[in-house]
Amino acid sequence: QVQLVESGGGLVQPGGSLRLSCKASGFTCSNYIMRWYRQVPGKERELVAAISEYGSVTNYADSVKGRFTISRDNAKNTIHLQMNSLKPEDTAVYSCNAFHPHSGHKYWGQGTQVTISS
Repeated sequence: QVQLVESGGGLVQPGGSLRLSCKASGFTCSNYIMRWYRQVPGKERELVAAISEYGSVTNYADSVKGRFTISRDNAKNTIHLQMNSLKPEDTAVYSCNAFHPHSGHKYWGQGTQVTISS
C-alpha cells in the first residue's frame, strides 16, 4: 500500500537543529513532487518547502528561507528537511506530501511534532 512516514521530530531549544525524514513506500518517489507542510491547531496548513522530481528545483516559504533545506534520495524513496536556527514559531506538526503533477494524485503522511522551546 501507499504510505508516507515521517520521523525525526522532537523537542529542541531555540537556535537548535533537527533533521526530518519522510520514507515513502508503495510508489516510485521520483515521479512525484515532494513537499513539506506544517500546521498549528487552529491555523491553515503552510507550505514550507518543495522539491522537484529529481531535485533540480527547490522552493521555500519566506519564513524558513536560509534556515531550512529540503532534499531527496530517490534511490531510498526518502526526502529530508534539515532545519537549522530553529525558532519558537517553527513549532508545528510537519507532514510530507507527494504530488503527481499529471494525474493529480496526492499522498500525505501523518506528521511528526516539532516543538521549539527554551
